[in-house]
Amino acid sequence: MLHSLYDYAVRQGLTIPAGFAKKTVKAFISVSSHSAYCDVVLGSEEAEICPDIGTAAKGPKLCNVLIEKRSVVLPEEPSEKNAFFQRSLRDAAAADPRLGVCVSALEVKETVAMLQQRLDALKIKPGDRIGFQVDGKHITEFEPVIQWWSTYRKQFSKETSGKNVRCLITGEKTIPIVTTPTIQGLRSVGGHSSGDALICFDKPSFWSYGLKKAENAPVSEEAFAAVKSALDQLLEQAPRAIAGMRFVHWYDRELAPEQDPIAQSVDFFGLQVEEDEQDQEETETAAYEQRQKERDATHRADMLIESVTGPEADVELANVSYHILLLSGVTGRVMVRRYETGTYAELKRNLDAWHRDLSLTNAAGTGPIPGCKLNARLFKLLKRQDREMDIGKLIERLGKELSGDTPAILLSILTGSRLPDAVAIRSLQYIRSRMLGSSEDESPADVLRDVGRCCQWLKVWLIRSKQKGQVIMSTYNPDYESAAYQCGAMMAVYNAIQAEANPNVNATIMQRYYASAIQTPALVMGRLSQLSVHHLEKMENKWLAGKFEKQLAEISTRIPGAIPATLNLEKQAEFALGYYQMCAEISREKQARIAAKKNSPQPADEE
Repeated sequence: MLHSLYDYAVRQGLTIPAGFAKKTVKAFISVSSHSAYCDVVLGSEEAEICPDIGTAAKGPKLCNVLIEKRSVVLPEEPSEKNAFFQRSLRDAAAADPRLGVCVSALEVKETVAMLQQRLDALKIKPGDRIGFQVDGKHITEFEPVIQWWSTYRKQFSKETSGKNVRCLITGEKTIPIVTTPTIQGLRSVGGHSSGDALICFDKPSFWSYGLKKAENAPVSEEAFAAVKSALDQLLEQAPRAIAGMRFVHWYDRELAPEQDPIAQSVDFFGLQVEEDEQDQEETETAAYEQRQKERDATHRADMLIESVTGPEADVELANVSYHILLLSGVTGRVMVRRYETGTYAELKRNLDAWHRDLSLTNAAGTGPIPGCKLNARLFKLLKRQDREMDIGKLIERLGKELSGDTPAILLSILTGSRLPDAVAIRSLQYIRSRMLGSSEDESPADVLRDVGRCCQWLKVWLIRSKQKGQVIMSTYNPDYESAAYQCGAMMAVYNAIQAEANPNVNATIMQRYYASAIQTPALVMGRLSQLSVHHLEKMENKWLAGKFEKQLAEISTRIPGAIPATLNLEKQAEFALGYYQMCAEISREKQARIAAKKNSPQPADEE
């Protein structure tokens, strides 16, 4: 892992000399070596390579040299840090006389007051970094200054053992550093604001063979600086946290964005369909544009798969390797939750299988459930709460409730392996809670639409749990030989019959019986059969009543043997899937009848 990060840093040109770090400099005190000119100029948004003494700058006496915070360089009151800054600046001026004008500028009260006014006018805050320019050139670019710093910085270097060993990263002989610089970018997932240690042996109980601290995993200062730069950049570019972790990925050669299968994935981190885009009030134009985006993204993904697996596959692309890290921060340390590597071709095949396994009809039966980002899908695995929560709180809950399951879920997506059983358990819990807790203002269609993504989880879990057997389709499959699946479909018909017979009933069959039917169908289905006889008699549309009776008869013939007394986890998942898919099928048929009636009116006894 460290070597792969090092290679990435070299390819990206991120390697910087030891003792330096990339930082944003907000402003520069610009002076001239030939005149009394002194002013303040704004810095650029791009990070500058600055001298850095690491954690030593966190103490009360020391600070970084040449480039530091405004409050240190130009303090309101004298401080030990400012005294050290000026002392080091004078030391640097001895190595390069051009820095003498910088020293002089800080010694004249009138000049300092003018600089403070200019910094205020440019809205430079006390915590913003400032540096120096001499004759329009940054002083950290002067070769004598660089040479001075390479010697001066040794007083801040952490103790080393003096033993010449091989670096874990480069394999070359080195004297390893005892304490490594911290990694930035994990604050949102439990990390410290000042960074987190990737290699840390802070207690003697963790040391081996008399080696101290990071010497137990020996790395050279230069090699680890490259690894740090790589991780800092990758974390900066990474998407938002997933269940309390940061997802970082890279390849062992440079790829164009359109070649990155993860970035192009419709249902991973790429295209997202927000919940409100499924609203009935969504305009036709917006719906068309969203469908077009999804088709385009799917087409790009298909083209990527063909480019790797097709007859004219690019051999170089197929041999590319991917690297994926799941990271979080814990008490000042980097926790590597998962590290995965493999070939580009395998990644593409597995992502394609993930999209294919997820495919499931929407609640209306009119097309597939739209794609969404992984976080939105993970929300359906949380324990359902009656009160709506904002996105920030939901993401916080993901980190607490799913931190143990998310690495395994991501592994399943990336490698095509089975999902953990917790996914099925949590999905079924959400579905049961949703069925029981639906309000009077919600229609059965609203509830069904909400549990659609839970059923997607169940479909993938079933597909990847079965060693062999029948194909689980995205729509209702009348030939699927499972008593639990067909019992779920039968209950969906019973619910539809009641909805037609008593559209204003206070509690539907779904609300009253779903939770018990999915666990002990033999105790419930007989009662529902009796209720359906009463409901069918009440239906005014006898043609539709006859259709429902025929549908029930056909489903009953597909149940092999007796209705099961109890259902295990796998069978409960099949029941839920059968119920959902049959509800979608009934909705599709109803919409088709309505459309046909508009175009060609039927007799009064038919729809």
